[in-house]
Amino acid sequence: MKKSLLILLLSQMILLSAGAQNKFSLTGKITDEQSNPIAQATVHLLNTNTGTTTDDKGNFNLNNLYPGAYQIEVSAVGYAIINEAITINNADNKIQLTLRQTSRQLNEVVVSAQKSEEDLQHIPVSITSLSAKQVEAYQIRNTKDLSAMVPNLYSADPGDKRNVTSIRGITTTSYNPAVATYIDGVNQFNLDTYISTLFDVERIEIIRGPQGTLYGRNAMAGVINIITKKPTNRTEGFASVDVGNYGLQRYTAGVRTPLVKDKLFMGIAALYDRMDGYYTNEFNNSHYDRQHSVLGNYYIKYLPSSRWALTLNVKHNENRNNGAFPLVPGINEAFDNPYKLSQNAITTLMDNVFNASLSLNYAGRAFNFSSQTGYQSNYRYYSKPIDADFSPIDGISIINDYGKKWNHVKALTQELKFSSPAAITSSWKWTAGSYLFYSNSPGKQTTRFGNDAEMVVEDIQDKNFSLINTTKAKSTGAAFYGQATYAINKQWNITAGARYDYEHQKQNIRGEYQHDPDPKPMFDYRSDTSAAIHFSAFSPTVSIGFNASDNNLLYATFSRGYRVGGLTPLSSDPSQPALYPFRPEYSNNIELGAKNSFWNHKLIWNIAAFYSTISDAQVPTLILPDAVTITKNTGRLTSKGIETEVMAKLFKGLEVNASLGYTDAQYNNLKIAQGDAEANLKGKRQLFTPDVTSMLAMQYTRDVKSKQNIQLVVRGEWLYTGMQYFDLANTISQKGYSLLNAKAGITTKHIGFMLWARNLADKHYTSY
Repeated sequence: MKKSLLILLLSQMILLSAGAQNKFSLTGKITDEQSNPIAQATVHLLNTNTGTTTDDKGNFNLNNLYPGAYQIEVSAVGYAIINEAITINNADNKIQLTLRQTSRQLNEVVVSAQKSEEDLQHIPVSITSLSAKQVEAYQIRNTKDLSAMVPNLYSADPGDKRNVTSIRGITTTSYNPAVATYIDGVNQFNLDTYISTLFDVERIEIIRGPQGTLYGRNAMAGVINIITKKPTNRTEGFASVDVGNYGLQRYTAGVRTPLVKDKLFMGIAALYDRMDGYYTNEFNNSHYDRQHSVLGNYYIKYLPSSRWALTLNVKHNENRNNGAFPLVPGINEAFDNPYKLSQNAITTLMDNVFNASLSLNYAGRAFNFSSQTGYQSNYRYYSKPIDADFSPIDGISIINDYGKKWNHVKALTQELKFSSPAAITSSWKWTAGSYLFYSNSPGKQTTRFGNDAEMVVEDIQDKNFSLINTTKAKSTGAAFYGQATYAINKQWNITAGARYDYEHQKQNIRGEYQHDPDPKPMFDYRSDTSAAIHFSAFSPTVSIGFNASDNNLLYATFSRGYRVGGLTPLSSDPSQPALYPFRPEYSNNIELGAKNSFWNHKLIWNIAAFYSTISDAQVPTLILPDAVTITKNTGRLTSKGIETEVMAKLFKGLEVNASLGYTDAQYNNLKIAQGDAEANLKGKRQLFTPDVTSMLAMQYTRDVKSKQNIQLVVRGEWLYTGMQYFDLANTISQKGYSLLNAKAGITTKHIGFMLWARNLADKHYTSY
């Protein structure tokens, strides 16, 4: 904390010294192609806190600007976003910009993938960016809905909304994800604390390939960067209602408004959704996975000056799932008797996620500075014992409702970042910073073996007893990173960076035996024991970019990422040692790519080829019935492939989006235990990794009454997910399958009505 205060004091001293320099203004006008003024257009200088909206005559004014080269972004409802380079070099600068209708031109996309606002087409990394309109058009309600829409990305929900996500053959196999998720700049620390449901989204950025330098731990496959909508000087609100079969209901509403123009802003958004579920529990003939949830997203933003911005953001998610994990024993049973199961232990998963962040941003003459403080927590438990044998017998159940002292995960993060100023006056652009975290995960879980335990566990000598496992796990860490780009000339640039991470983990465990009817434990089957581990990681990156023209970029990139190591938890299997250390997993990636824009930004075509190696691969072993994952470093993996994306406005009103990804991910070495022996599964394919992902979407928008902004919208989507495996030995597989989605409706400037359908062909497939 002392270090943070010192940095803030230093930045203020530099700010005061810079204040004596001359500051200029920028005035301008925004018009359409017929030179008509556009009112209420949003004008923003990238990487600054400076922005405004146009008046009724399309005019705007920005003051207190330092001289230099800027990027200005302009957006307005019904028009394509533009991003133009401007130069501020005198006291009175004037510009005029023209916007084209979205029916004629694609948006120029600005992303913050490299922790600064940049044009997506000029970044030497594979990135997919989905705008708010695309998120709505694709009906993306959860991060798992990104499967096949993004090349070489696969995501599935095992039943509790903690999605398993894979990018380019690098997949989540434990509570430490392989794909890092950021929401409004805050790292969602682990699978317990992140919110997978999406609403009020401004855009989603999916960065493919290791991102260890800028993002650090658990970004070895890539990053999903989610940005929600922010309040501006324009008061706006929204409300939507979705109703469908299976009892689907979804209600969202929100408002964003200035409390004091140019100074104080507020944003509130809320969501309530529910569904009856797809499954029927034949044990009592009830809906099994009936669930509902409430989410909120709240903003307060304060601009004390044109240089400073202070933002407080709070998010929460209360999810109630009456039937998590709709699982049956065997893939044949799942398809022979679809959407039916029989479980006697019926419960509700209580999921309570709370996220808060406080960010401070300064945009100056010498540098930009930001501080991002985040707090995350999740109190997660089952209201009653949950079925662990997935059958109607009194076999095995799991209990974890022991009050807020247990199963209440908390994480505190702090990132400090310095970067080059928005007013570029040199050939260098740079970013440097530090990241600190603290995590506390106290867990208590009981595995109860009931009266029919011998029907589930072979050679068991007891019944009606419980094994009570308690774990106190804490971790702390620190990281320091830096990355810089040097423009050799107008065509060539080179980027290099590195990050150093250090982490310390400590874990206390205890295993107790309890026999019915005595509620008190009789003895410790595993005495109170503790262990600690620490490790570090070095994550470099380097890339070379060649701008053949303003609209064509060729690049080559090397990047490294890592997934953290740790200590194995206590399980009910005495043959699996607890507190066994496993090392971090590392990925190295080489990527060659090209980004191209044609026909006055009416066609975008991006393509990339990659080759990745994963060393010290963390291979999971699922211990049943308590569903504990034991992790060991026993594998080496090679993943290679290609991906491409095309976006086009073929003619007025018709937009086409297509993507294709191919991944060949095989283990070069994979040793796992099989009974009393060891098997090497060399050559086996990575699990949760389809060999092909493909998507084709076409949307036609026709003006019915242009003066009233009434439009007819028709959309169709085809998604293909290729061959994949669900176990390391590749004995459980699924052939490729296609899904067809469609929607049609009428929209006006302020309201719309849509009919939509997903999986029109009623395709049955395994997702997890």
